[in-house]
Amino acid sequence: MSAVEIVNPKADLVRHADATMMNINAARGLYDVLKTNLGPKGTLKMLVGGAGDLKLTKDGNTLLHEMMIQHPTAALIARIATAQDDVAGDGTTSNVLIIGDLMKQAERYLADGLHPRLICEGIQAAKGRVLEFLDKVKTDVPVGDREFLIKVASSSLRTKLHPELADLVTEIVVDAVRCVKRPDEPLDLHMVEIMAMQHRHAAESRLVKGLVMDHGGRHPDMKKALSNCFVLTCNATLEYEKSEVNSAFMYSNAEQREKMLAAERKWVDDRVQLILNVQKAVCTAGQDFVLVNQKGIDPLALDALQKAGILALRRAKRRNMERLTLACGGTAVNSFDEMTPDVLGWAESVYEQQLGEDAFTFVEGTRHPLSCTILLKGPHKHTIDQMKDAVRDGLRAVRNAVEDGQMVPGAGAFELLAHAHLLEFKKSVLGRAKLGVQAYADALLVIPRTLAENAGYDANDTLIKLQEATSEGKTVGVDINSGEPIDPALIGVWDNWRVKRQMLDSSAVITEQLLLVDEIIRAGKQIKKAGPGSDVAYQG
Repeated sequence: MSAVEIVNPKADLVRHADATMMNINAARGLYDVLKTNLGPKGTLKMLVGGAGDLKLTKDGNTLLHEMMIQHPTAALIARIATAQDDVAGDGTTSNVLIIGDLMKQAERYLADGLHPRLICEGIQAAKGRVLEFLDKVKTDVPVGDREFLIKVASSSLRTKLHPELADLVTEIVVDAVRCVKRPDEPLDLHMVEIMAMQHRHAAESRLVKGLVMDHGGRHPDMKKALSNCFVLTCNATLEYEKSEVNSAFMYSNAEQREKMLAAERKWVDDRVQLILNVQKAVCTAGQDFVLVNQKGIDPLALDALQKAGILALRRAKRRNMERLTLACGGTAVNSFDEMTPDVLGWAESVYEQQLGEDAFTFVEGTRHPLSCTILLKGPHKHTIDQMKDAVRDGLRAVRNAVEDGQMVPGAGAFELLAHAHLLEFKKSVLGRAKLGVQAYADALLVIPRTLAENAGYDANDTLIKLQEATSEGKTVGVDINSGEPIDPALIGVWDNWRVKRQMLDSSAVITEQLLLVDEIIRAGKQIKKAGPGSDVAYQG
């Protein structure tokens, strides 16, 4: 029962215990769907669209965005979890699991007659304590250490892709972030372009420290490969355009018409000649010239540029113009009057690759690349979609590590440490609120337990071993290859501090709100009261 259209509130309101049980069942239902996806050994889900299109994924954010969820409580949890991904970049599945297990823990105490408000007080106290504890166990990140950042990216990507492909994409992601990072400036991931090419094998994916544009030259005889190139980036037309307002040219004879056409042609030819003059001034033997224009170039101008050996690309996408100057240097010009040798960029090689009807232009070997392109290749759309989702998460995992400068132990290690810490904290909590602390502490164990289950090991046996090792003062996580405790720092399994903090906070907040819901009402457009003392009729 997802909602109720109310006519007689005495009979049809979903109240108190019924509303709470509906919320608990919805949270547990979403928990059951996503729990098998957690970790490197998690399973895949197949999403089937209305038109029969298929998608294989284990990414929690993708699943929650694309699943058709009708239950209002489950939809609310899905929105909170996807907001987690928008803010922190990861942790969507873990967030849903903690909410689901926390609601399940609360169900035991509610069945014994404990009031939801007391459970919420305990959860609130436990949340504040565990966030303080999170700041104590975090580890400083050596931001300049490439090997450490590779371990950070690997911890994220190995949960999205199979190990061989994850290891390839890991190095690509780390090098991309290091490429676009500028000292003392915020990290802008928009400077990393993700270009997909359905071609050959996924193992041929690579990082291009430059630019890949999804169009080629507009003249059939232009060069397909150039080296030692000067690059001119401009946003100025090389064709005679119609005016933006209603206008007309009036002529009385054919001679006047020919003069008008000649003047139009001369206006374009003069602009082309300016480009040729700059080419002659800067290019020597063994050097080439590339023009990338955001506006149009007419056929006669293209022909003149081709005869001069210039590769010209017209109607380039706006997003590429800023990235092109960052990659190659130089300045984008909006008028040919501003064109001097100082505005030119540089690239060691520019070449075109044709795949069927699609053309791609590669700009590589730039001097100071502050923008780059991740070129993803795959034999079919399913592989490319999986890689896109994984690269997106991997980029943000590395960005979080660089910006926060802090990481926490992964593989469920932090949850085990937090559970032990909350059990000690529980002794200082007075009254029945300590049951809420116990519920929150037990809910955190869902992460290591699920990791063990998905790896094929006995969850209870593994959890006992982990808790015993943690009680001895060790920081341990789950080894998904043996089911035994491991030190995550030794093998380089790390979680983002930002992701953990957001997850611990939002899971507690949404659980408290759901536990305090005592009525579920279908919202209506009109509320009509029959009179004093009468029942309220809700029109949905």
